[in-house]
Amino acid sequence: MRERILFSFPVQLFLLHLRKNLALLLVWLILAGVILEQFGVVLGIPFLFLDPEYLHEVSWLSFALMGVGLAVLTMAFHMTTYILDGRQFKFLAVVPKPFIHFCVNNSVIPLLFYLVYTIKFIVFQLDNDLPSDWEVLEFYFGFTLGSIVSFGLIFGYFSFTNKDFFILFAGNLDKRLRNVRLTRATVLSQYKEIKNKKDQVITYLDLGLRLRDVRPDLARFDAQKLLRVFDQNHLNLFLIQSFLILFVLFLGFFKEKEILQFPAAMSATLLLSILVMLVGALSFWLRSWATLVVVLMLFLVNYFSNFSFLNRPHEAFGINYTIDPTPYTLAKLDSLVHPDTLTKDRKNTLQILANWKSKFPNDSLPKLVLVAASGGGQRAALWTLHVLQTIHKATAGALTKHTELYTGASGGVLGEAFFREIYLRSLTDPKIDPTDPEFLDQLSADNLNPIIFTLLVNDLFIRNQRFEYRGYSHLKDRGFAFENQLNSNTRSILDKPLIAYKKPEFDAQIPLLPVTTLVTNDGRKLVISPHSMSYLGTSRMGKTGPDEKKQSIDFLRFFAAHDPGNLRFLSALRMSATFPFITPNVELPSVPAMETMDTGLSDNFGIQDALRFLYVFQDWIAKNTGGVVLVSIRDSEKSTEIPQTEPPRIFEKIFNPLKNIYINWGNVQTIQNEVLYNYMNESMPFEMERIEFEYAPEKVQVQELSGSQETMQRASLNWRLTAKEKKSIISSIESFENKKALDRIKEIFPLN
Repeated sequence: MRERILFSFPVQLFLLHLRKNLALLLVWLILAGVILEQFGVVLGIPFLFLDPEYLHEVSWLSFALMGVGLAVLTMAFHMTTYILDGRQFKFLAVVPKPFIHFCVNNSVIPLLFYLVYTIKFIVFQLDNDLPSDWEVLEFYFGFTLGSIVSFGLIFGYFSFTNKDFFILFAGNLDKRLRNVRLTRATVLSQYKEIKNKKDQVITYLDLGLRLRDVRPDLARFDAQKLLRVFDQNHLNLFLIQSFLILFVLFLGFFKEKEILQFPAAMSATLLLSILVMLVGALSFWLRSWATLVVVLMLFLVNYFSNFSFLNRPHEAFGINYTIDPTPYTLAKLDSLVHPDTLTKDRKNTLQILANWKSKFPNDSLPKLVLVAASGGGQRAALWTLHVLQTIHKATAGALTKHTELYTGASGGVLGEAFFREIYLRSLTDPKIDPTDPEFLDQLSADNLNPIIFTLLVNDLFIRNQRFEYRGYSHLKDRGFAFENQLNSNTRSILDKPLIAYKKPEFDAQIPLLPVTTLVTNDGRKLVISPHSMSYLGTSRMGKTGPDEKKQSIDFLRFFAAHDPGNLRFLSALRMSATFPFITPNVELPSVPAMETMDTGLSDNFGIQDALRFLYVFQDWIAKNTGGVVLVSIRDSEKSTEIPQTEPPRIFEKIFNPLKNIYINWGNVQTIQNEVLYNYMNESMPFEMERIEFEYAPEKVQVQELSGSQETMQRASLNWRLTAKEKKSIISSIESFENKKALDRIKEIFPLN
């Protein structure tokens, strides 16, 4: 009995994969690590699998689609391993439905993954504050239904098309297969390699999961006829693989249909399925030449990738790319900070400040408020909006009225921009309440599914679909998908050109909001605003001379010939929140091409821009205000306890330096900002006060929920939030520190 189990087909296949197919096993291992929250937790990748969202809700249907995605990946694994290794097990040719038998015996690894995934998502959902635990049963039913239907359709196809030895040679199918010369030649050449190998399989599982003995009389069958069975099976597998790839390409034409925007995790499994099947196809057709051909293909793709038909830049929508690009040179940058230009821009901003001052009594010295919001994806956007709504309500709008500048990065700027637009509309429409919780739901709605889906069906292949925005044509990409979904979630209120904000900002109806993005060419900031702010790129009076390195670039002046005021404001927000590989780096029309990405790499907290603004206009502020209040909205704690460390292992010694740089980048910026703020606070001719709000669910857990069974889960850095993550963001306003900050704001701006 021991030998029957040891030399059974499932065990031998498992050992074969360990010896030969480690790359395929690595796919399952990485997915299991993600599911078990060992990889990608900071980015929220596990929650895409454990809490999939479809049509803006987690439901049985979203889990059914996850079942479909994992079933397709499982079948890709079966098909690839069958193509690669099925020929070694000649007994399959004489059993009914050979491929299905192979799948049954090849299911040890997928079954282990399904078991881990099922247990993990059930445990996760039971702890996910659902209205009823019965919903978890509904999710499980959906996942099971999606899996069963998918496996049923695929196995149904193979049960009707894949024949065993005895059926195959009883009809005319053999004549049809003789025409598939390349496939037959490949199989026969492979047979020569293995014909002398000893077959180690003595038992296999049949379709009833019973242990059967392998036929002992295989030698009497014609070897070439045996291999024709595999020939016919491989043909059907090739057709299935081709159909899946063509189907994915076909979906690209309808990627904007919300009903086709699958859960992000499902899109990821479909992409993995295609990659797994391509590995199998290349290995099968090319055999020992596979590695060389793949390397040559990579070199060819890399060589041709800068040709225009393959290298199509990701654009900022609304500006003119059809005319000659602007020279991106030091001389051009110097021309943007000419003393006359600096004077002109300062005078314009001084008039805006005067308009702000006119909102208050002539003999008063109002507090000037600046708000700096940190980046951090959708969690920062939601946290920023929630804080702005809370302080707006607590002061009956007084703080918002006193605010003249918003700064920040990434999600923080998105939250500021959304609140600013809501507030602007409320000035003319009393039905709009800027503190309505509905706006929190809009901003926190899923924005990731269309991005990942577009990456799968469009951006990995040749992009060719276009759209028009205010007179200019642009290619659709996942940047367009991000803007389109954000626009849909926020009811299109941010879908306007940059220039549309020029008048309300000039009249001081709303605060200035210079959207900044990092220029990867040289590390400078690109300042996108309807009012030129060249003074943010040099010293206060521009007297340091030509040797000073210009710190920022004024978007309006630099791209004056490219209709910069027509820039879609959503594109500006996307440029500030560009996350590598998720939203693509934008290329602007200059020579060399100016590439931008998330400004959080430079100043994730917006403090530097706010302090530079105060420095430039310090004389006016000292004369016309009662001091400055800087409201800092952070999506992390400023001061945390020093973590305990253990002696690192070998792998940790290799990766810890990069890990420490990533973890401490925010701390480095915080320390730099502390130095700048303290220097400014001591040297400015007016009083300054900083009030900080921190997203710190850990503090809420300790201070507000001590003794409770509830846990506060820190939200991930992502463009999609789970229900529990949203709750932790909203509840974080209740920490002692945030309550204290809110009380201080109430003291400065008391209700009349």
